[in-house]
Amino acid sequence: MSIDLDALVLAKGSHDDREQGVCLMEAVAWFAGQEHTDHPPCVSPVLAAFGRSWNDALPDDQRHILKPFIPLLPGTAGDGHELARSYLAVDWLAREHAPAFLALTPALIPHADALRALSPLRDARAVQAAKPALAAARDAARDAARAAAWDAAWAALAPTAAALQDSAIGLYRAMISPGGAS
Repeated sequence: MSIDLDALVLAKGSHDDREQGVCLMEAVAWFAGQEHTDHPPCVSPVLAAFGRSWNDALPDDQRHILKPFIPLLPGTAGDGHELARSYLAVDWLAREHAPAFLALTPALIPHADALRALSPLRDARAVQAAKPALAAARDAARDAARAAAWDAAWAALAPTAAALQDSAIGLYRAMISPGGAS
């Protein structure tokens, strides 16, 4: 059975069979004439992992942008480019992906700028040199997330805290005169 890429609708997640739908990697396996799987052996493990993640992160109405990659992925397994692909992914995550999210919080913009300014992460030496900036950005993002979570928790707790304050007034009065005299 052949695959009609024009009519194909990519779905989120893995599927037991093609009748339930196909994700990007399942479509690649189908295209390559392999058994139904979201881990086709003909695809580079780096490309497959990135493709599965990207497939599942995309909204249903945008997942079609992955279809042009289907015929390009078979044959990438074992082609000697895994390390280069890994560094390309690390570079993109560190210098584009993470800064885009960091820049959404004004206090984290300097960290976003620092990551964008890193030299390309093409080898172990470059990654090692980037570690201080990456760690600083990670720590600042964690601290900002923790502060935001506490702010949200306190905001959600405000009505409960106010009710408990009113209740505490009554308690305190009762404790001053436990015998009932107020």
